[in-house]
Amino acid sequence: MSVLDGIRTPALLKAPSRPAPAAAPAPPVKIVPLIVGVVAAVALGVAVQRVGGTRTLWLYVIGLALGVALFHSRFGFTSAWRQLVTVGQGRALRAHMLMLGTACVLFAPILSGLVGFGGPKPAGNIEPISAGLFIGAFAFGVGMQLGGSCASGTLFAIGSGQSAIVLTLAGFITGSVLGTATFSFWTDVMPVGPEVSLAQSRLGYGGALVVQLAIMAAIALATLAVARRRRPPEIANPPRARGLRRVVRGAWPLWAGALALAALNAATLAVSGKPWGITSAFALWGAKIAQGLGLDVAGWSYWSAPKNAAMLNAPVLADKTSVMDVGIMLGALAASAAAGTFVLHRRVPWRLAAGAIAGGILMGYGARIAYGCNIGSYFSGIASFSLHGWIWGAMALLGTFGGVALRPLIGQANPKPTDSVC
Repeated sequence: MSVLDGIRTPALLKAPSRPAPAAAPAPPVKIVPLIVGVVAAVALGVAVQRVGGTRTLWLYVIGLALGVALFHSRFGFTSAWRQLVTVGQGRALRAHMLMLGTACVLFAPILSGLVGFGGPKPAGNIEPISAGLFIGAFAFGVGMQLGGSCASGTLFAIGSGQSAIVLTLAGFITGSVLGTATFSFWTDVMPVGPEVSLAQSRLGYGGALVVQLAIMAAIALATLAVARRRRPPEIANPPRARGLRRVVRGAWPLWAGALALAALNAATLAVSGKPWGITSAFALWGAKIAQGLGLDVAGWSYWSAPKNAAMLNAPVLADKTSVMDVGIMLGALAASAAAGTFVLHRRVPWRLAAGAIAGGILMGYGARIAYGCNIGSYFSGIASFSLHGWIWGAMALLGTFGGVALRPLIGQANPKPTDSVC
């Protein structure tokens, strides 16, 4: 079963489908990984407080919570689009719409200034409509299917012990470095259009919220129509505990993950003044490594921009995206150990390894030239009422078709109409 699969959800998100096997009981707690995860999380929290201060520490705590929510809900982006294009199963995509709609409702009063939290002035992720956006998002969609995960999925899968995804992360970092090295080509040579915010138009935040919720409702209804025509298989049920123990020992409903992610993204916006993002940290880690190898990345146009130059010259633990990324991994480690599902996969077939690296490179490069990944551009972009977020999602979905076609080359099967999708 993939680490990025959806799970059982209420009737609101369901469509006609074939039944899935019943969920197995949750396995015993993995004591050693749990202790390692908790101790590492506390130790790093102390270091983050000393280097980055209290606000950065709060973002690290939000990262830990994101890791827990991502693991327990198995909230996937890669698998959601793959299930839709291969067998017509749209339940996970409907959960995306619930997550996005909730985030829009929470973001609107924060971005409009109706609600304040005393921190930095909030600003959404609003980016230009450019050639890099179209091409980068498409490349990311292909890379997701080859690499086996998206940006958020890569982090929580590593925390859960998925060894192959470490290779995806290595490719992600490599692709991010390549993206920063060629960034000026996409900004200075290729076409770059204006930033388009639905909320900063005549619609205002109220009108933009109505329009976006209507679009999300239409997408959800479209997936239901597809499901009625294709009758996809049910999503397989992962092991789970019963009762209140399910909160820390078992699988959460997919809708619960959607609501948790939306709330935590809004908390990120309130604390830091910017929504949740992931892949800028991969570019930073790669640049630090390249500097250690003697490469003068500071002279690149990407790193010569004042904001990026300051990030490059500062300690990694002062970077809010980096500490949130590490928090996601440690949160997922502790959560998977508590659930009894943490397992290190020591052997990775060579074709799967090659696909993981190639997919990671495509995602890393695509994310840099498209202003972000499935979180920074798709999730946070749409939640910020930016048109570029919708374009990113559409192009990544198109890229999914290409990635799905390539998956058999790396020994990965796609869901079939007779299978329980996973």
